[in-house]
Amino acid sequence: MSQSQLPVTDLYDPKTFDPRTGIGRLIGLVRAELSEALDRELAPFDITAAQYVILVRLASGEVDSASGLCKGVAYDPGAMTRMIDRLERKQLVLRTRSPNDRRKVMLQMTDAGREIYPRLVEKAAGAMNVLMRGFTKAEVLQLEGLLQRILMNT
Repeated sequence: MSQSQLPVTDLYDPKTFDPRTGIGRLIGLVRAELSEALDRELAPFDITAAQYVILVRLASGEVDSASGLCKGVAYDPGAMTRMIDRLERKQLVLRTRSPNDRRKVMLQMTDAGREIYPRLVEKAAGAMNVLMRGFTKAEVLQLEGLLQRILMNT
């Protein structure tokens, strides 16, 4: 039986559920702290956490268009266009027309983007290490696995 076919178990009781202490709020708070930490670490490169996320997705080959980026990140198309504009002005990302569909705009990292990317990853790893201070490697792997399980339920 696949993860999506498992029966839903009511782990939270609506009568006793406190949204202030539930996992949704905690994940949101952790995300905000991570974003702030990344902003601080990446500031010397004039890169924000949001821009870093776009570069990661492009570098991995996970996406190659603005519409693909919008699907995995909580930005509307207008905000994404402005973010890509900024990355293009910084000469880290390049827009090109798809040879198969001229309506589709493809995105790729420039040579400058690929060159700076390993240093951005190094700074991001440092920020994560600060946030995960006191955790063991096994605990980090367990947390990653649990978060992956949550994603599989979507």
